[in-house]
Amino acid sequence: MNEEMSSRRGAWLRCYRCWSQRLEAQVHYDAILRINPATGEGDERIDEIHEAVVQCLDCMHDQPHLTVQEGRVVPIEDRWARMVAGKPFVASCTVTVDQELIEACSGPEAADSLTYGAFGDAGNREFFTHVRFHKHEDELIVVHLLVELYARSEDEAVDVLTEASRGVLEITSLAEESRPPAHAGEDPH
Repeated sequence: MNEEMSSRRGAWLRCYRCWSQRLEAQVHYDAILRINPATGEGDERIDEIHEAVVQCLDCMHDQPHLTVQEGRVVPIEDRWARMVAGKPFVASCTVTVDQELIEACSGPEAADSLTYGAFGDAGNREFFTHVRFHKHEDELIVVHLLVELYARSEDEAVDVLTEASRGVLEITSLAEESRPPAHAGEDPH
């Protein structure tokens, strides 16, 4: 991490919703190791996956602007300033996608599948989404959603939605919401 980023740590090392600095990293590690028969130790890493989620202990929201690299929490460059310095926006929109991008459109996993089909990882990790309904049109699925996202301006909010969209995006309304108040408690943030 460069010195400039380290000096600005207070700007990003906090919950983007309630400003708390009480964060917790949940690191999930999965690996396949080839075992050395002489020592019984893993000596060759065949497949290794690290996944980390940083969560606020005060409001319990995931922090998609933060990740863990080499045992240290670091900001995701293209997200942290927008999410921490930005304001919440709510968009009513539709995304028309090829039906092959949607794994399930009914049952308990439908909302996540429709959201992922419409906005990819950002839809499931970075945005708060509510799938209002969807409809099938030939080989396409039109997903109608309410999306809450953080941006510094209305133009940036439109750009973020456009970049995340995996199909044809139509924004029918976009409104700025007020940011939730800073966490109230004895420990100042």
